[in-house]
Amino acid sequence: MNRGELAKKYFDDGYSCSQAVVLAFSNIIALEKDVILKIASSFGGGFGRLREVCGAFSGMSIVVGYLLGYSQTNGQNKMEHYALIRRLAEEFKVRNGGSIVCRDLIAGTEKLSSENPAIRTDEYKAKRPCSEIVKNATDILEELLIEKGVL
Repeated sequence: MNRGELAKKYFDDGYSCSQAVVLAFSNIIALEKDVILKIASSFGGGFGRLREVCGAFSGMSIVVGYLLGYSQTNGQNKMEHYALIRRLAEEFKVRNGGSIVCRDLIAGTEKLSSENPAIRTDEYKAKRPCSEIVKNATDILEELLIEKGVL
């Protein structure tokens, strides 16, 4: 199973979109699985179901920050890292309907929907593109990490 399909399975099993993306790269992140899940736990549903920035995109950003981020800035490395994030955002938009915002990606979902996560039933999966968005985000990230020599 490739990373995109693995992330999709994690999402369908109940992990948040952010957690699913990050978990798909857990074999190259030198942190315990529980730590990875906790780091990514706040970003699902567009930040705690606020329907803001898509959790799958946030998951991509977490992994990129961990693997390609900077810890000391000289200005140049910050600029280069932000350019990388913007590049990922543009590719994410191309593959996922033109936005990185959860409520735009899940048409008809109110900004302040219930704070209770939905059960991943077949009906849920038929209505929402989330598992495919998670897969696409993971595929985009994998392509970048191959390009950068991380994978």
